[in-house]
Amino acid sequence: MEYPRYELKRELSIDKIITFNYRRLKNGYRGVGEKHDFWEFVYIDQGRFEVFTEVGQYELNQGELIFYKPNLFHVGKTRSGETPTLLILAFECAAPCMSFFADRTFRLEELERHLLSRLVQIGKEAFNPPVDSIRMLFPIRLEEAKFGTEQLIINYLEIFLLELIRGGSTRRDSVKPASVIQENKQVRETMRLIDYLQCHIAASDLSMEAICSEFAIGRTQLKTMFKAQTGSGVMEYWKRLKIEKAKSMIADDQLNFTEIAEYLGYASVHGFSRQFKKIAGITPSEYARSIVARLEKSIHIR
Repeated sequence: MEYPRYELKRELSIDKIITFNYRRLKNGYRGVGEKHDFWEFVYIDQGRFEVFTEVGQYELNQGELIFYKPNLFHVGKTRSGETPTLLILAFECAAPCMSFFADRTFRLEELERHLLSRLVQIGKEAFNPPVDSIRMLFPIRLEEAKFGTEQLIINYLEIFLLELIRGGSTRRDSVKPASVIQENKQVRETMRLIDYLQCHIAASDLSMEAICSEFAIGRTQLKTMFKAQTGSGVMEYWKRLKIEKAKSMIADDQLNFTEIAEYLGYASVHGFSRQFKKIAGITPSEYARSIVARLEKSIHIR
Protein backbone atom coordinates (compact mmCIF):
# COMPACT_ATOMS: atom_id res chain seq x y z
CA MET A 1 0.00 0.00 0.00
CA GLU A 2 1.26 3.43 -0.91
CA TYR A 3 0.65 6.14 1.63
CA PRO A 4 -0.13 9.67 0.52
CA ARG A 5 2.60 12.12 1.34
CA TYR A 6 1.46 15.59 2.23
CA GLU A 7 3.98 18.31 1.39
CA LEU A 8 3.86 21.02 4.04
CA LYS A 9 3.88 24.61 2.84
CA ARG A 10 6.63 26.95 4.04
CA GLU A 11 5.57 30.58 4.31
CA LEU A 12 9.08 31.85 4.99
CA SER A 13 12.56 30.42 5.21
CA ILE A 14 15.73 31.77 6.79
CA ASP A 15 19.09 30.28 5.92
CA LYS A 16 21.52 33.07 6.76
CA ILE A 17 21.95 35.50 9.62
CA ILE A 18 24.27 38.50 9.47
CA THR A 19 24.35 39.89 13.02
CA PHE A 20 23.21 38.42 16.32
CA ASN A 21 24.06 40.57 19.35
CA TYR A 22 22.66 40.86 22.86
CA ARG A 23 24.36 43.64 24.76
CA ARG A 24 24.10 46.64 27.05
CA LEU A 25 24.95 49.92 25.35
CA LYS A 26 27.11 52.57 26.95
CA ASN A 27 25.72 55.87 28.13
CA GLY A 28 25.90 58.34 25.27
CA TYR A 29 25.89 55.68 22.53
CA ARG A 30 24.99 57.02 19.09
CA GLY A 31 25.31 55.02 15.89
CA VAL A 32 26.69 56.51 12.69
CA GLY A 33 23.74 55.25 10.64
CA GLU A 34 23.53 52.52 8.02
CA LYS A 35 21.39 50.79 5.43
CA HIS A 36 21.77 47.28 4.03
CA ASP A 37 20.08 44.77 1.75
CA PHE A 38 18.73 42.49 4.50
CA TRP A 39 16.20 42.58 7.33
CA GLU A 40 17.06 43.58 10.87
CA PHE A 41 15.15 43.95 14.12
CA VAL A 42 16.03 45.54 17.44
CA TYR A 43 14.33 44.44 20.67
CA ILE A 44 14.57 46.59 23.80
CA ASP A 45 15.08 44.14 26.64
CA GLN A 46 15.86 46.78 29.25
CA GLY A 47 15.66 50.56 29.27
CA ARG A 48 14.71 52.86 26.41
CA PHE A 49 16.15 53.55 22.97
CA GLU A 50 15.60 56.17 20.26
CA VAL A 51 15.59 55.31 16.56
CA PHE A 52 15.65 57.60 13.52
CA THR A 53 14.71 56.27 10.07
CA GLU A 54 13.65 57.72 6.75
CA VAL A 55 9.99 57.34 7.73
CA GLY A 56 10.11 58.77 11.23
CA GLN A 57 11.53 59.00 14.71
CA TYR A 58 10.66 56.36 17.32
CA GLU A 59 10.97 56.20 21.09
CA LEU A 60 11.11 52.54 22.12
CA ASN A 61 10.59 51.26 25.66
CA GLN A 62 11.32 47.97 27.34
CA GLY A 63 9.48 45.08 25.66
CA GLU A 64 9.17 46.83 22.29
CA LEU A 65 10.70 45.88 18.95
CA ILE A 66 11.30 47.63 15.64
CA PHE A 67 12.01 46.17 12.19
CA TYR A 68 14.28 47.73 9.56
CA LYS A 69 13.34 46.63 6.05
CA PRO A 70 16.10 46.20 3.45
CA ASN A 71 17.71 49.45 2.26
CA LEU A 72 16.04 51.57 4.95
CA PHE A 73 18.51 54.06 6.41
CA HIS A 74 18.42 53.98 10.21
CA VAL A 75 20.37 55.17 13.21
CA GLY A 76 19.84 54.67 16.94
CA LYS A 77 20.97 56.38 20.13
CA THR A 78 20.60 56.12 23.87
CA ARG A 79 18.95 58.73 26.00
CA SER A 80 21.13 60.78 28.30
CA GLY A 81 22.18 58.81 31.37
CA GLU A 82 20.68 55.52 30.16
CA THR A 83 22.31 52.19 29.24
CA PRO A 84 19.66 50.02 27.55
CA THR A 85 20.09 46.33 26.76
CA LEU A 86 19.22 45.37 23.18
CA LEU A 87 18.86 42.24 21.09
CA ILE A 88 19.91 42.99 17.50
CA LEU A 89 19.39 40.33 14.85
CA ALA A 90 19.83 40.71 11.10
CA PHE A 91 18.98 38.02 8.56
CA GLU A 92 18.17 37.26 4.93
CA CYS A 93 14.61 36.37 3.99
CA ALA A 94 13.02 36.92 0.58
CA ALA A 95 9.53 35.65 1.46
CA PRO A 96 6.72 37.98 0.27
CA CYS A 97 5.08 37.82 3.71
CA MET A 98 8.02 39.78 5.17
CA SER A 99 6.39 42.93 3.81
CA PHE A 100 4.19 42.69 6.92
CA PHE A 101 7.13 43.97 9.00
CA ALA A 102 8.01 47.02 6.91
CA ASP A 103 8.04 50.18 9.05
CA ARG A 104 6.47 48.32 11.98
CA THR A 105 7.02 48.32 15.72
CA PHE A 106 5.56 45.85 18.23
CA ARG A 107 5.07 45.37 21.92
CA LEU A 108 5.78 41.69 22.42
CA GLU A 109 3.50 39.26 24.21
CA GLU A 110 4.58 36.46 26.55
CA LEU A 111 5.03 33.76 23.88
CA GLU A 112 7.06 36.07 21.66
CA ARG A 113 9.30 37.15 24.53
CA HIS A 114 9.85 33.48 25.39
CA LEU A 115 10.91 32.74 21.80
CA LEU A 116 13.44 35.57 21.88
CA SER A 117 14.72 34.36 25.24
CA ARG A 118 15.33 30.91 23.76
CA LEU A 119 17.04 32.49 20.75
CA VAL A 120 19.50 34.29 23.02
CA GLN A 121 20.13 31.16 25.08
CA ILE A 122 20.85 29.08 21.98
CA GLY A 123 22.94 31.91 20.52
CA LYS A 124 25.19 31.77 23.57
CA GLU A 125 25.88 28.12 22.75
CA ALA A 126 26.27 28.46 18.98
CA PHE A 127 29.02 31.03 18.40
CA ASN A 128 32.47 32.05 19.55
CA PRO A 129 32.36 34.59 21.07
CA PRO A 130 28.76 34.14 22.30
CA VAL A 131 26.06 36.60 21.33
CA ASP A 132 26.18 38.40 24.71
CA SER A 133 29.94 39.04 24.56
CA ILE A 134 31.23 42.58 23.97
CA ARG A 135 33.63 40.97 21.47
CA MET A 136 30.78 39.65 19.31
CA LEU A 137 30.51 41.44 15.97
CA PHE A 138 29.38 38.80 13.49
CA PRO A 139 28.60 35.12 14.11
CA ILE A 140 31.53 32.71 14.00
CA ARG A 141 30.66 29.02 14.28
CA LEU A 142 31.58 27.23 17.50
CA GLU A 143 32.64 23.84 16.19
CA GLU A 144 32.02 22.06 19.52
CA ALA A 145 28.46 23.41 19.84
CA LYS A 146 25.76 20.90 20.73
CA PHE A 147 24.02 18.92 18.01
CA GLY A 148 21.33 20.92 16.18
CA THR A 149 22.23 24.27 17.76
CA GLU A 150 22.21 26.30 14.55
CA GLN A 151 19.01 24.66 13.31
CA LEU A 152 17.33 25.62 16.57
CA ILE A 153 18.26 29.25 15.88
CA ILE A 154 16.59 29.00 12.46
CA ASN A 155 13.52 27.29 13.92
CA TYR A 156 13.02 29.73 16.78
CA LEU A 157 13.55 32.75 14.52
CA GLU A 158 11.10 31.48 11.92
CA ILE A 159 8.49 30.64 14.57
CA PHE A 160 8.95 34.09 16.12
CA LEU A 161 8.29 35.80 12.79
CA LEU A 162 5.34 33.56 11.98
CA GLU A 163 3.73 34.22 15.36
CA LEU A 164 4.02 37.97 14.84
CA ILE A 165 2.39 37.73 11.42
CA ARG A 166 -0.36 35.38 12.65
CA GLY A 167 -1.26 37.84 15.38
CA GLY A 168 -1.06 40.81 13.04
CA SER A 169 -4.75 41.14 12.37
CA THR A 170 -5.61 41.45 16.06
CA ARG A 171 -2.82 43.69 17.36
CA ARG A 172 -1.78 47.28 16.87
CA ASP A 173 1.64 48.73 16.33
CA SER A 174 3.03 49.49 19.78
CA VAL A 175 4.74 52.76 18.93
CA LYS A 176 3.94 55.56 16.57
CA PRO A 177 6.60 57.89 15.18
CA ALA A 178 7.32 60.44 17.88
CA SER A 179 7.86 63.30 15.50
CA VAL A 180 5.23 65.58 14.05
CA ILE A 181 5.06 66.35 10.32
CA GLN A 182 7.76 69.03 10.40
CA GLU A 183 10.05 66.86 12.49
CA ASN A 184 9.51 63.96 10.08
CA LYS A 185 10.62 66.25 7.28
CA GLN A 186 13.76 67.11 9.22
CA VAL A 187 14.46 63.40 9.81
CA ARG A 188 14.17 62.72 6.07
CA GLU A 189 16.39 65.67 5.22
CA THR A 190 18.97 64.54 7.77
CA MET A 191 18.96 61.03 6.33
CA ARG A 192 19.47 62.47 2.84
CA LEU A 193 22.36 64.52 4.14
CA ILE A 194 23.96 61.49 5.83
CA ASP A 195 23.62 59.55 2.57
CA TYR A 196 25.31 62.47 0.79
CA LEU A 197 28.18 62.42 3.30
CA GLN A 198 28.62 58.69 2.78
CA CYS A 199 28.72 59.16 -1.00
CA HIS A 200 31.51 61.71 -0.50
CA ILE A 201 33.44 59.69 2.06
CA ALA A 202 36.48 59.52 -0.23
CA ALA A 203 36.58 63.27 -0.89
CA SER A 204 39.67 65.15 0.24
CA ASP A 205 37.61 68.18 1.20
CA LEU A 206 33.94 68.88 1.71
CA SER A 207 32.80 72.36 2.64
CA MET A 208 29.67 73.50 4.41
CA GLU A 209 29.12 75.91 1.53
CA ALA A 210 29.00 73.03 -0.97
CA ILE A 211 26.59 71.08 1.22
CA CYS A 212 24.31 74.08 1.75
CA SER A 213 24.27 74.69 -2.00
CA GLU A 214 23.49 71.04 -2.72
CA PHE A 215 20.54 71.00 -0.30
CA ALA A 216 19.41 74.60 -0.87
CA ILE A 217 19.48 75.36 2.84
CA GLY A 218 21.08 78.03 4.99
CA ARG A 219 24.21 77.21 6.99
CA THR A 220 22.66 77.95 10.39
CA GLN A 221 19.46 76.06 9.59
CA LEU A 222 21.42 73.04 8.35
CA LYS A 223 23.69 72.95 11.40
CA THR A 224 20.74 73.30 13.79
CA MET A 225 18.70 70.58 12.07
CA PHE A 226 21.61 68.13 11.85
CA LYS A 227 22.67 68.70 15.45
CA ALA A 228 19.10 68.17 16.69
CA GLN A 229 18.75 64.87 14.83
CA THR A 230 22.23 63.39 15.33
CA GLY A 231 23.77 65.24 18.27
CA SER A 232 26.80 65.94 16.08
CA GLY A 233 28.15 68.60 13.79
CA VAL A 234 28.09 67.90 10.05
CA MET A 235 31.85 67.89 9.54
CA GLU A 236 32.41 65.91 12.74
CA TYR A 237 29.94 63.29 11.52
CA TRP A 238 31.64 63.12 8.11
CA LYS A 239 35.03 62.52 9.76
CA ARG A 240 33.53 59.76 11.93
CA LEU A 241 32.14 58.09 8.80
CA LYS A 242 35.62 58.14 7.29
CA ILE A 243 37.12 56.46 10.33
CA GLU A 244 34.39 53.81 10.40
CA LYS A 245 35.14 53.09 6.74
CA ALA A 246 38.85 52.95 7.58
CA LYS A 247 38.16 50.35 10.28
CA SER A 248 36.33 48.20 7.78
CA MET A 249 39.18 48.52 5.26
CA ILE A 250 41.77 47.63 7.90
CA ALA A 251 39.75 44.53 8.77
CA ASP A 252 39.59 43.57 5.07
CA ASP A 253 43.41 43.58 5.07
CA GLN A 254 43.58 44.36 1.34
CA LEU A 255 45.28 47.79 1.51
CA ASN A 256 48.04 49.21 3.68
CA PHE A 257 47.56 52.36 5.76
CA THR A 258 49.01 54.65 3.09
CA GLU A 259 46.60 53.28 0.49
CA ILE A 260 43.65 53.56 2.86
CA ALA A 261 44.59 57.16 3.66
CA GLU A 262 44.79 57.96 -0.05
CA TYR A 263 41.45 56.26 -0.76
CA LEU A 264 39.74 58.30 1.97
CA GLY A 265 41.13 61.59 0.71
CA TYR A 266 43.75 62.31 3.37
CA ALA A 267 46.77 64.36 2.32
CA SER A 268 49.13 62.01 4.15
CA VAL A 269 49.14 58.82 6.15
CA HIS A 270 50.27 60.86 9.17
CA GLY A 271 47.18 63.05 8.98
CA PHE A 272 45.03 59.96 8.65
CA SER A 273 46.67 58.35 11.69
CA ARG A 274 46.20 61.48 13.81
CA GLN A 275 42.51 61.71 13.00
CA PHE A 276 42.01 57.96 13.47
CA LYS A 277 43.48 58.16 16.99
CA LYS A 278 41.51 61.30 17.82
CA ILE A 279 38.20 59.66 16.91
CA ALA A 280 38.81 55.97 17.67
CA GLY A 281 41.07 56.49 20.68
CA ILE A 282 43.78 54.20 19.26
CA THR A 283 46.11 54.28 16.27
CA PRO A 284 45.40 52.33 13.07
CA SER A 285 48.21 49.93 13.98
CA GLU A 286 46.72 49.33 17.43
CA TYR A 287 43.31 48.77 15.88
CA ALA A 288 44.74 46.26 13.39
CA ARG A 289 46.15 44.29 16.30
CA SER A 290 42.98 44.52 18.37
CA ILE A 291 40.60 41.67 19.05
CA VAL A 292 37.89 43.41 17.08
CA ALA A 293 39.99 43.59 13.94
CA ARG A 294 41.08 39.96 14.27
CA LEU A 295 37.47 38.84 14.64
CA GLU A 296 36.40 40.80 11.59
CA LYS A 297 39.34 39.44 9.60
CA SER A 298 38.45 35.86 10.50
CA ILE A 299 34.98 36.41 9.06
CA HIS A 300 36.38 37.59 5.75
CA ILE A 301 38.64 34.54 5.35
CA ARG A 302 36.08 31.89 6.34
